[in-house]
Amino acid sequence: MTITNRPSSAAPSLLGGSIELPSQPCRHAEPRRVDPWIGDPGSVGRVTIVGAGKMGLPLAVQFAGHGWDVTAVDVQAAVVDSINAGRNHVTEEPGLTDGVATAHAAGRLRATLDGAAAAATADVVVLIVPVLLDDEQQPDYRYMDAAVEAIAPGVHAGSTIIFETTLPVGDTRHRFAPRVEVVSGLRADRDFFVAFSPERLYSGAALKNLAMYPKLVGGLGPESGARAAAFYGSVLDAEVVLMSSAEAAEFSKLADTTYRDVNIALANEFARYADRVGVDVQEVIAAANSQPYSHIHQPGLGVGGHCIPVYPYFLLSRAPEMELVELSRRVNDGQIGLAIRTIQKGLGGLEGVPVLVLGLTYRDGVKELAYSRALPLIERLAFHGAIVSAYDPLLSEAEIDQSAARPYRWGTPADARAIVTQTADPLFRTLDFADFPALELLFDGRNSLRDVVLPERVAYHGVGVPAAARIPAEAATR
Repeated sequence: MTITNRPSSAAPSLLGGSIELPSQPCRHAEPRRVDPWIGDPGSVGRVTIVGAGKMGLPLAVQFAGHGWDVTAVDVQAAVVDSINAGRNHVTEEPGLTDGVATAHAAGRLRATLDGAAAAATADVVVLIVPVLLDDEQQPDYRYMDAAVEAIAPGVHAGSTIIFETTLPVGDTRHRFAPRVEVVSGLRADRDFFVAFSPERLYSGAALKNLAMYPKLVGGLGPESGARAAAFYGSVLDAEVVLMSSAEAAEFSKLADTTYRDVNIALANEFARYADRVGVDVQEVIAAANSQPYSHIHQPGLGVGGHCIPVYPYFLLSRAPEMELVELSRRVNDGQIGLAIRTIQKGLGGLEGVPVLVLGLTYRDGVKELAYSRALPLIERLAFHGAIVSAYDPLLSEAEIDQSAARPYRWGTPADARAIVTQTADPLFRTLDFADFPALELLFDGRNSLRDVVLPERVAYHGVGVPAAARIPAEAATR
């Protein structure tokens, strides 16, 4: 497997839409098992993954599939028991159920609650547990600090420790490596090796992404970087990029996700202006993106998930002077207020008004509520007096009830005067508007229903797609 200092793969153009790199075929020969593993080409050893969740479990399957003996460490006994029975608990990830079963049957995947014991028998330890935000929008280290404390007693001479969780710049070197040194009594980059390599996976396509995107790696020093790059070269089919330092690798992930947040904020600003002048922002964006240097993203109700709404604050925690980053966060979070004002204007107020919110997860197809814009949307609607019900095909009625909205049963009549789509789930295109005789307004929060046929009594408003710019399906086919 090639290890380089610069990514060689690139998208052929930026002609709008999503960019998807081709998957790389596996070119690994039959691996040679060694003990201890010291990074020799073609050799494999034992790896421990700390955090067996939506990203950690796909990594475990990937590593086991390339010949490594994998121990997954998790704090949830149910997760450990599931893996040890050969079952997949991340059911919405394509290919993962078969991958877990295969790796377990081959004897290359097990799980434990004991991080120290797992680290003591491992050549490589990969940490991928959450670092989110506290109430003051600062990094919340409680899970990562606990994970480091758990594995540190098992770190031994020759261990390679790799952080895949996105971190503020400098944390690998200045926060976590020193703690391992204190507990283990060993010296980082001399007795054991430490590197950062950001996870670059997309929920619902994790195993596919592992064969697509260049793997970025940066060590505390040359030997740490080389050892981590050798590990990834043995388990990944994509290109491995050995960067100059852990800090460069940390910054690369923050730059990637913050770029998308800023780009979406710009699209949302364009959408606001498009509303004002009565044009279709999606038409404008498609036209602008026909110039290959333009790759404007799509507007919407804001940004959710573990990554894009979180990692810009990691940058700001170290560099508060980044005004554009901070402004973009405010713009994207402000989309909920803009939607509320549009709905209020369309209905003449919200006091006592039944409103149905469709889509509670942060993105359609992913059962995850982290930073979902549906939660502040429901809260703000209720604050203004609306009677809010909600539906999401991925959530049970009990789970929807926890969002402070009344569960709506799909396909049943309801008295909603407004419907707000918060995700672009394809199911919503099959909505039968005859079930909503009082409906007056459809606010299309992801511009995914712009061509559905609406009753004449129902007004449409998208994000930067005013009613006059909308093209119903029957008109589009003429």
